[in-house]
Amino acid sequence: MTFLTLHAISKSFGGVVALDGIDLAVPAGSRTVIVGPSASGKTTLLRIIAGFDAPDDGVVALDGRVLADALQTVPAYRRGIGYVAQDGALFPHLTVAANIGFGLDLQGAARQERIAELLAMVELPSSVLQRRPDQLSGGQQQRVAIARALAQQPRLMLLDEPFSALDTGLREATRKAVGKILSAAGITTILVTHDQNEALTFADQVAVLQNGRLAQAGSPREVYAEPKSTAVASYLGDAIVLDADVADGFARCALGRLRTAASARRGPGTVMLRPEQVRVVDVEEMPASGGARAVTGEVVDIDYAGAYSALTVRLGGANGYGDSGPAWGGPIAVATSIVVKTFAPRPPPIGAIVRLHVEGCAHVFHAAADDESE
Repeated sequence: MTFLTLHAISKSFGGVVALDGIDLAVPAGSRTVIVGPSASGKTTLLRIIAGFDAPDDGVVALDGRVLADALQTVPAYRRGIGYVAQDGALFPHLTVAANIGFGLDLQGAARQERIAELLAMVELPSSVLQRRPDQLSGGQQQRVAIARALAQQPRLMLLDEPFSALDTGLREATRKAVGKILSAAGITTILVTHDQNEALTFADQVAVLQNGRLAQAGSPREVYAEPKSTAVASYLGDAIVLDADVADGFARCALGRLRTAASARRGPGTVMLRPEQVRVVDVEEMPASGGARAVTGEVVDIDYAGAYSALTVRLGGANGYGDSGPAWGGPIAVATSIVVKTFAPRPPPIGAIVRLHVEGCAHVFHAAADDESE
């Protein structure tokens, strides 16, 4: 069931268009993540949902109730929406207890019980209640900010990059803890982030904004594996994008003859692979007859990243294209370099000749790489 509906939301600041006709449906109890490059409109959209800004055009409706349209705008404090900013926005002069209890319409023992309950929900010990924000770690501050937002019993929680200032390990742990808390409370959540991994792991639905427009919305797997444009593909992770000739469920490109899911497509096009689909194999480990979907290349650069190494490979020609597809003609003349990842403890050195084996299907875009995909 749709809980939050955004229809044709537009917003400009002076002559700058921040949002241009955004349509988005957020299911009840779900977690939606809004991603996109800087100045794509992410925070503006979140502020319109919260009620801090009013849209120039369009409708915001929460659980069937119109919060903003051409005739009215419900004030932020009457929307029942929680909001957690990037820095938590805790009151520095107040204790943790006073921050969590700020705005609670309770007194005495009932107030203290509610604060203790909220503290337990965000898995913080009672020993922090009398501390001030500067006496807490970054992760603890964000949990206090979540507890303060939960105190108002919101129906919808908005998170504006709340983990971005945390170290990598703490960021992941805090994100998982917050997700667990919100899911347990059954609260519909919208998170804005620049972090692609965060978007894919936290979300039930990912919405990608680009230049104030909704480029694509769908499940994490859908937007990652079947992006509508090369821009979406590149924003949600590393992508190998190549020109190709497409026909009968296959694409002929610099990586050879690849399977595709676009069986009805024919003619010039653009295909995408994710780096994890390309396996690096030493030539000695895979003979030339190792398959019609392997090509060779030379390692020309290596970036060591601990768990994996990113290899820049200059392709050296295809190893045949099989005999079950269309008549492709002769081998492709390639001068293409691609970046692939290997998790081998000892990656091939610079200058090594390797064989690249593609796994799975290539994703096909329209002939113009930045059009929507079929």
